[in-house]
Amino acid sequence: MEFSTIASLSFLLVTLSSMVCNMEARVHHHHKHHHSSYISAPPTLSPEPSSSPNPGIAAPAPAPADDVGAYPETERVVLDVRGFGAVGDGLTDDTNAFKMAWDAACQKNGSAVILVPKGFTFMIQSTIFTGPCQTGLVFQVDGTISPPDGPEAWPEKNSRRQWLVFYRVNDMSLVGGGAFDGRGRKWWDLPCKPHKVAINGTKPHGPCDSPIAIRFFMSSNLSVERIRVKDSPQFNFRFDNCKNVHIESIHITAPALSPNTDGIHIENSNGVGIYNSVISNGDDCVSIGAGSYDVDIRNVTCGPSHGISIGSLGNHNSRACVSNITVRDSMIRASDNGVRIKTWQGGSGAVSGITFSNIHMDTVRNPIIIDQFYCLTKDCDNQTSAVHVSDVVYENIKGTYDVRSPPIHFGCSDTVPCTNLTLSDVELLPAKGDVVADPFCWNAYGDLETLTIPPVSCLMEGAPARSSPAADVVDRCL
Repeated sequence: MEFSTIASLSFLLVTLSSMVCNMEARVHHHHKHHHSSYISAPPTLSPEPSSSPNPGIAAPAPAPADDVGAYPETERVVLDVRGFGAVGDGLTDDTNAFKMAWDAACQKNGSAVILVPKGFTFMIQSTIFTGPCQTGLVFQVDGTISPPDGPEAWPEKNSRRQWLVFYRVNDMSLVGGGAFDGRGRKWWDLPCKPHKVAINGTKPHGPCDSPIAIRFFMSSNLSVERIRVKDSPQFNFRFDNCKNVHIESIHITAPALSPNTDGIHIENSNGVGIYNSVISNGDDCVSIGAGSYDVDIRNVTCGPSHGISIGSLGNHNSRACVSNITVRDSMIRASDNGVRIKTWQGGSGAVSGITFSNIHMDTVRNPIIIDQFYCLTKDCDNQTSAVHVSDVVYENIKGTYDVRSPPIHFGCSDTVPCTNLTLSDVELLPAKGDVVADPFCWNAYGDLETLTIPPVSCLMEGAPARSSPAADVVDRCL
């Protein structure tokens, strides 16, 4: 009898292992860059994703999360990762414990809470947390989560493009007063990184991938609140193909020279709200990529950084559509750019319905900039097609600018002009000295609703004449 039981258990373990491996193969077939990352098993039952009651508006937090006690006792099940074998000494590999906790919470009815307790540091490998799960799942980080320390400690079998991925989850909250420590310094110091290449003068051969810290992919009705991320190897947060995302009171930090450490990147996503957060890093505080619309950013303190950007768009002659983006009531300080739209030559599509409102600039280079000649090298070819930029409002933007660049730069495509740019209550003064630099405009059309400082006399009134064949075939993403 004992032998029979052991044999049955062995068969069950082998079967489960086979199921997980088969699922890995299926997911990796569609997302090749996820190769060999850990992936957790889906729940036994896969609920249908719920649709947002207000599409186009960022979803509110699914549930309060001030502490575990905020959830009604009758509805919540708290799953402490230590109960699944996690040690939390910062050295032991706790990946399997987190996977088991996720799988258990994913299948619980009601609001299951995965608890990462305060006072512990958990080291986990590159991992994919897979849904669908039962609705209301909460991933509560009160302690610290960190990856292996640098490229040499990163297992070769694991993807170097991402660390933690949440895939196909619906109605989930990532909350808590804890932190994700990306341990990015050894990644930033790779000789192929931009600041190292500039020093050495040559770019060595070989891969230069660095992992995104936290990625949500094909997910909806998400809430990310009170989370701290520091020293991410690359992007801190990335949202791909997501819908209804509420981001509140997060704190992101990385050194000003840390390469490609965008705070929050949004791609092919809609209904995203980013509120009451502080971001200081080595790239864009927020970057909004192709296929994104209905994005609301409010009360964000940004910098040092590269500012808040739409783009870059149109790289490799691609089509990009971005619309209905609002950035308001925010501050940008000690940054290379303020509010920026950046596109590559040769692209197509449109950026429209953009509002930058009530933004304070403090010693910012390029406080207001449209750059349709974006290029990371000096040898980009001139091309006639371009992403069409139109219907952009700049209102109540005030403060100081770094005198190394003009306070306003509208560098629009030679063949596809920027149209309907509107400025009101813009006052930008030099951070040093008394000489106010002139704005720069190229092929930019719009209106000045009030006097501006400095005067933007280079902005052409009205609409451009359709004298260019390229202007007749502008892709407006209608």
